[in-house]
Amino acid sequence: MHKIVIAAFLAFAPTAQAHDFTAGTIFIDHPMIEEAPPNAPVIGGYVTLHNNGGTDDRLIQIESSAAEKVEIHKTTVTDGIARMQPLTEGLTIPAGDIVWLGDDGTHAMFVKPAKRYQVGDEVPATLVFEKAGRIDITFKVEERSLTDGPGHEGHGQ
Repeated sequence: MHKIVIAAFLAFAPTAQAHDFTAGTIFIDHPMIEEAPPNAPVIGGYVTLHNNGGTDDRLIQIESSAAEKVEIHKTTVTDGIARMQPLTEGLTIPAGDIVWLGDDGTHAMFVKPAKRYQVGDEVPATLVFEKAGRIDITFKVEERSLTDGPGHEGHGQ
């Protein structure tokens, strides 16, 4: 169901904000970071990943000079307490499937950003895939929304 909602959202999203990247069978759509409050020690990044190939791939790392380090995280809630855990094995992108780094509490965690990124800023990064290799992209900083978009159901819990 999430895939249908995401596909419908992407089909009707304003093209002025859309930005995407392609490498081999991997299509990367709308990498974004929500503007963080001043002096935030971390900022979250989100992106839609399409694997148009016939074999699974895995996002194993994100690199960026815009932060001390970037980790792929998942937020889980146990006994009412939210905990973020790095996905040390990466994030699987099944063949022929769409995965939103933002679904089920997943996100890119930019740790100790180099500065306070504001709406309109662009943050360079490299996504590293097990099979597709390295793909240079740009996360656009957008206004923090008051409502959750497609796939945000588990984020921030």
